[in-house]
Amino acid sequence: MGRSIGLDVHRDFCQVAIADGGRARSAGRIATTPEQLELFAQSLAPTDRVVMEATGNALAIARILQPHVAEVVLAHAKQVRAISHARVKTDKIDAKVLADLLAADLIPKVWIGDDRNRMLRRLVSRRRGLVKRRTQVKNEISAVMHRNLKGRNPASDPFGKKGRGWIATQQLPLDERLTVDAGLRQLDFLGDELAQIDAIIAKQVLGDEDVRRLMTIPGIDVVTATTLTAVIGDVRRFPTSRHLVGYLGLHPTIRQSGSGPARHRRVSKEGSAAARHVLVEAAWSAAKSPGPLRAFAQRTAARRGRHVATVAVARKLAVLAWQLLTRGEDYAFARPSLVRRKLRALELAAGAPRAKPGPKADPVWNTTNEAAERRVAEQAELAYRRFVADWQTSAAKAGASATPEHASSRPSKGKAAWQANSS
Repeated sequence: MGRSIGLDVHRDFCQVAIADGGRARSAGRIATTPEQLELFAQSLAPTDRVVMEATGNALAIARILQPHVAEVVLAHAKQVRAISHARVKTDKIDAKVLADLLAADLIPKVWIGDDRNRMLRRLVSRRRGLVKRRTQVKNEISAVMHRNLKGRNPASDPFGKKGRGWIATQQLPLDERLTVDAGLRQLDFLGDELAQIDAIIAKQVLGDEDVRRLMTIPGIDVVTATTLTAVIGDVRRFPTSRHLVGYLGLHPTIRQSGSGPARHRRVSKEGSAAARHVLVEAAWSAAKSPGPLRAFAQRTAARRGRHVATVAVARKLAVLAWQLLTRGEDYAFARPSLVRRKLRALELAAGAPRAKPGPKADPVWNTTNEAAERRVAEQAELAYRRFVADWQTSAAKAGASATPEHASSRPSKGKAAWQANSS
């Protein structure tokens, strides 16, 4: 059996510890350069295992070491701290703790994913940073107008052509005008950057079946679908939808001690903040679209308030995503016109040519089909409300297998049934 080697990784060096049949011992430092890391890798045996915390440069180090050892493990830093009992924190102790935990097979591993998956994660992370910066700039400009008593911008888009025209006519002090003009230039730059990264993302996921499948769910666009697929990666690593919900941090925390009742508190917010953010945004949109999700949102909002209901819908979307990706099926209550519109927007963002007008052109907007599909979605929403009402009524009667006089209101069978009832 090989040795267990722990690396406490820093920007300029790595502290090394080796566990070989006993407690780990310190083995010095190596510089965090490709040349020194390659020399260190050549000194290792093919049966050795190496562990390091998943920090910024850990993946690059793992790629150098991987061909020379049996396994390179990236450890979950927060969970390692929860497991270890060291009260003194130094580089040597941290490396020894990692080596000892690896020798005992107690390392909480981090899933790495393939090159494409990691690239998508970086792209959506970059896009999220640009959106946050754009929001900050807009707030700065709005703050200037507010403290100078300029009132609300009358344009529907305060930073569009008409909105900027109104901003240009406002009399402001010299320093405030400089702030506003600089902010508008930043918005132009950030807009161009967002357009470029959206085009790159669209080209990367244009043929991705998982992204297209997730876009059949109301409220989920290409950005949300791409973020989810990048965070989830291989859906088979989640045995159930509960595991995915917990991975995304959308499950409530529970406190219970002794004979007292368990108390459910706020969601844990573990895992990817980007995934939770896009799911909550999608939940706001899905709650406005006719269908079972809107009925679920309204029912939850009546009991717990709309903010709690939004988080509940976000969790429902995560469950639906797991169901669709696991079974390889589209959303049962999808509206074809809206899905076709999303896919067309994805194609245009990827650089597809726009259709020339003519009698043979297939229009993306079709008001007749849109109205018919909306009526079908409203019928599905009504069926969901009836199903919930029947379930609540029958739950109060012990042993009742069906609610009297409601035999015609049974929920649908097959794909529509399990997608609607999964939670």
